[in-house]
Amino acid sequence: MGIRGSLRIMEKNKVKRGFGSDNNAGIHPDILKEIISSNTGHVIGYGADVYTEQALNIFKEHFGSYSETYFVFTGTAANVLGLSGITRSWNSIITASTAHLEGDECGAPEKFIGCKVLVADTPDGKITPELIEKHMHGLDFEHHSQPKVISITQATEMGTVYTVAEITKIASFAHAGGMLLHMDGARIANAAVALNLPFKAFTTEAGVDVLSFGGTKNGMMFGESICFLKPGLSFDFKYIRKQGMQLASKMRFISAQYIGYFRNDLWKSNASNSNAMARMLDEQLKQIPEVKVTQEVQSNGVFVRMPADVAEKMRDHYFFYPWDEKRSEFRLMCSWDTKKEDIEDFIRILKKELEK
Repeated sequence: MGIRGSLRIMEKNKVKRGFGSDNNAGIHPDILKEIISSNTGHVIGYGADVYTEQALNIFKEHFGSYSETYFVFTGTAANVLGLSGITRSWNSIITASTAHLEGDECGAPEKFIGCKVLVADTPDGKITPELIEKHMHGLDFEHHSQPKVISITQATEMGTVYTVAEITKIASFAHAGGMLLHMDGARIANAAVALNLPFKAFTTEAGVDVLSFGGTKNGMMFGESICFLKPGLSFDFKYIRKQGMQLASKMRFISAQYIGYFRNDLWKSNASNSNAMARMLDEQLKQIPEVKVTQEVQSNGVFVRMPADVAEKMRDHYFFYPWDEKRSEFRLMCSWDTKKEDIEDFIRILKKELEK
């Protein structure tokens, strides 16, 4: 279904919380309050303000005193600019075929970095050294692009979560080959909750070199972060951010959001709710013989196969996206504001439609 069809469905259900994307949810009230509280008087622009200083110190607390963080507007910018700081145009980036870098950045890595994106097919969204190995050839041979970065997504686009051991293994493989490990953490809060670990345990301490840290999908208004977790990697990056058109003049309004996001572990309570709602949806769907959950539910996404005609009728009630239309597979995303009643009503309507 195209954009117009999706807009039609969303318009019909605009007063409902849907399952289309955690991007579709609103802003957490505490984040809005933080923005308002920072909207007083004049401060120096472009990040030379007390709010940005405080936010950057919070990131150092979570990722290490030697880490360096830069705020940008979008997740695409976080991924592409972060990678551009550690690659050259003759390099290649290896990632899963389901990763945003491959399927959802509109070719931005190739356009703005100029390097190749090489993919590995994986049934659950997680890549392994064994899958990466096929791209490890032509090393130090000028006729081939040179592998430089392995990029993993945590949590993955399939809703699965890498363990610390899996990340450490990939990091060791990358470093042994003179490469770096990048993590797309658009849903990193959901992964942290699923693992029941602090961010540092599966990033800095596991060998991740560069992290795209996301908050928009978990209750923030806008703003993502590029975190360089190893000394020396951010050299000259301030110029890359400026040339990349991502240096916010009124940066305090990104920074203030992160202050509210980390205060009292708001990030954790938001992600805990979306994960819990996904587990509830998973449990309810598994009680219905006509549908099949296709991925292990580890974060806030549920992938399910259901009859196409029933899915179309369901989309008249709740908005969600098809994932693989050939397999009649659909993605249901839960958000920080998803409620138990939303799950119960969705299941009630689904059972009713299946009985017709």
